Amino acid sequence: MSKGRVLMAMSGGIDSTIASLILHEQGYEVIGITMKTWDYQSSGSSKKETGCCSLDSINDARKLAVDCGFPHTILDIRDEFGDYIIDNFVNEYINGRTPNPCVLCNTHIKWEALLKRADMLECKYIATGHYAQIRYENSRYVVSKGLDHNKDQSYVLWGVSQECLKRTIFPIGSYHKDDIRKMAIQRGYSDLAAKSESYEICFIPDNDYRKFLKNRVKGLEENVSGGNFISTSGKILGQHDGYPFYTIGQRKIGISFGSEPTYVVGIDSENNTVTVGSKDDLKKNEMYIKDINYVKCDKIVDGCTYLVKVRYKHSGELATIFNDKSCLKVLFHNKVIGIAPGQSAVIYDGDDVVAGGFIMKK
Repeated sequence: MSKGRVLMAMSGGIDSTIASLILHEQGYEVIGITMKTWDYQSSGSSKKETGCCSLDSINDARKLAVDCGFPHTILDIRDEFGDYIIDNFVNEYINGRTPNPCVLCNTHIKWEALLKRADMLECKYIATGHYAQIRYENSRYVVSKGLDHNKDQSYVLWGVSQECLKRTIFPIGSYHKDDIRKMAIQRGYSDLAAKSESYEICFIPDNDYRKFLKNRVKGLEENVSGGNFISTSGKILGQHDGYPFYTIGQRKIGISFGSEPTYVVGIDSENNTVTVGSKDDLKKNEMYIKDINYVKCDKIVDGCTYLVKVRYKHSGELATIFNDKSCLKVLFHNKVIGIAPGQSAVIYDGDDVVAGGFIMKK
């Protein structure tokens, strides 16, 4: 007897393929779906595999679904993706912040689009190949880290709503990556097991966001070039190529200031200045986060201590958290390097995602 119909997001990669097979073996009726988010030919990327949604991946996903005996459909969300994700990506850099489009896509585009199509296809659930786990506890759907902490993707899922989580399955969250590769080989997908993984932003050809911004914003280079590099004390040190082309923590900035390594420590879009300093200047013990989505609980009590991650590969740092109107104030117990406005901050209780939000520019 079927456990229900599930709409499986298939990227053409090993994780979503094995996830779909696991669901099938567990007794679910699987329908594969692949999202088309971007016009890759017009982007100038013809040969390079550019992540989860490229043309090659769409074709691979369709073939794999057919091979596995699943129906497969393609969902064209280029308009929604362009209007929201890409416009936000550009605007964030123009405002001196560093965006995280994958988080925004999960939060505002993919899950909502999947659920709409799931309803049309009378699917009870949706599923993805994320390395994360989900459970129902104390009237909340709680996202927690995947069993394989080296592949854990809970960080990018902080913004998924309770309504969406209610119908979400993460089939591979309780497996290690090596186990998924072994399962692929055992099921006759040796080529898939050996396929390299892509971590680039799906709509950025050749992983060159600066080129993308220049092509997207007419006259950008002319408008922002010639601004000043300044020291932390405000001293003018030289000129830069334009503030949107720098990110917090960047070391290779095309110019040297003394014998010590120099980093970007601040970006001022209004005055077109880029502040540079030492590694110590990158260390901060305080930040604010906005647009909070609560996952494990519906609020945070002032003065509680949690582990907070400020970027995907960050191991996290203990911090005491306080409410500040609609935002959260985060006081780290030890200074953290490279806190970048626009990036996501995710709050953990052990392996569980408590809440998440976007780092503010203060």
